[in-house]
Amino acid sequence: MLTVSNLSLQFGKRVLFDEVNIKFTKGNCYGIIGANGAGKSTFLKILSGDIEPTTGNVSLETDKRMSVLEQNHFAYDAHSVLETVIRGNQKLFHIKEEMDALYAKPDFSEEDGVKAGELGVIYEEMGGWNAESDAGTLLSNLGIKDDMHYKMMSELENADKVRVLLAQALFGNPDVLILDEPTNDLDIETISWLEDFLADYENTVIVVSHDRHFLDAVCTHTCDLDFAKLNLYTGNYSFWYQASQLAARQRAQQNKKAEEKKKELQEFIARFSSNVAKAKQATARKKMIGKLNIEEIKPSSRRYPAIIFEQEREAGDQILDVKELEKTKDGELLFSAINLNLKKGDKIAVLSRNSLAITEFFQIIAGESQPDKGSYTWGITTKQSYLPLDNTRYFQSDDNLVDWLRQYVTTDDERHEEYIRGFLGKMLFSGDEALKSCKVLSGGEKMRCMFSRMMLYKANVLLLDEPTNHLDLESITALNNSLDNFKGTVFLASHDHELLSTVCNRIIELTPKGIIDRYMTYDEYLSDPKVKELKSQYYN
Repeated sequence: MLTVSNLSLQFGKRVLFDEVNIKFTKGNCYGIIGANGAGKSTFLKILSGDIEPTTGNVSLETDKRMSVLEQNHFAYDAHSVLETVIRGNQKLFHIKEEMDALYAKPDFSEEDGVKAGELGVIYEEMGGWNAESDAGTLLSNLGIKDDMHYKMMSELENADKVRVLLAQALFGNPDVLILDEPTNDLDIETISWLEDFLADYENTVIVVSHDRHFLDAVCTHTCDLDFAKLNLYTGNYSFWYQASQLAARQRAQQNKKAEEKKKELQEFIARFSSNVAKAKQATARKKMIGKLNIEEIKPSSRRYPAIIFEQEREAGDQILDVKELEKTKDGELLFSAINLNLKKGDKIAVLSRNSLAITEFFQIIAGESQPDKGSYTWGITTKQSYLPLDNTRYFQSDDNLVDWLRQYVTTDDERHEEYIRGFLGKMLFSGDEALKSCKVLSGGEKMRCMFSRMMLYKANVLLLDEPTNHLDLESITALNNSLDNFKGTVFLASHDHELLSTVCNRIIELTPKGIIDRYMTYDEYLSDPKVKELKSQYYN
């Protein structure tokens, strides 16, 4: 058990945590959620001992081991991949080092032999003789091939380092596992494996993630960091979100009788519990949702941006016709033989094993790049709005946000500040916030500005390349709902499983040998055996 008692943290006048008390117990997975800047990662650093609180303490049960996902990707560059993973269990690794040092002594004595024997017993009890094979299995499950296990960490690409450090955190069955954004840089197959691993994990897991599908798949509890307090709720992220929205609606209905409210909440819990029981990973720890207490459910104070995409006019039947599109960059063939015809109302997930292929495809059909071969034609009734992967070029000026957005307003009588501030207000830039300089914006604030620009344009075709980058869960949820409700056509590339699975009705995958094109949901696409067979042909 990991216990947090009367924990507070203050930087100057800013109070990040105020008298936080919580117990993290065995067999549960706790998702820490909160707005950007609320202190989620800082809280994990306090739990791991990297940061000292202003007051209070964190105590780990005696003889229990904590493991933390390393955030410094260069920390183990001087070590081999396999050694890096085994170092995840420091006690085990140090025992092995001590034994090796004893056996390497030129004047190895009888006393040394006794000491080495004692260490060997402890090493065996800890599973040390299987350490290399266990570490190798973890690495393979996380996509690190056997021929990489003895390479130096300095030789690996950053994405592979992330996987090795994740294997390090998981190694040796730690009693408390702390993971900050563990799905970053992982592909969908590896994320799925990690979801299964954590769903069946018997010890304590504490995780911060912006991946809602991941939080739903692994979490038994949600810890909401809000107003310097940490509120604990039974259930995963979706339950917390839906329940908090329901509670907020009920609070607004002052005349509704208490009995009616209680019945509505009970029906919601029953409905949610039924959905969880049918999920892919309906393990015993997920069924804890049945223990939900309706008294736990409270309204959230979270602010959600009002992302509302409207069409200036509805498009006709001809949307986009793509013929034999091909692109090579830096000597690498990204895609070829791309033939595609869009239908009205298509919401397309754009996939590829090479993210550069996706970005190049978007830039081509947005008119910002030229293909090496082939052509594309937009329907005359279409109006496109493009959200690029890199929005740096849009924020080079010192303009405040009102003046920045003003340049994208096309109708003269709509250039009034009140009209512009209305769009900024929907993106949570109200009052003096709307007068901030473009150059001081965070990544998430820039994305919200780009959404306000797209909303102004009122296009009937949206092109979005990784629109959830830098966003908090509130903005991601608002974007998801908006795209789901949008009546026009959508091209969407994202690592957010939940976004793709709830918005898209058509999946295309760009490969060097052509296009895989299927009318189905994202989840159906991932599990379809015919698609898997096609992938083996197109990528090999």
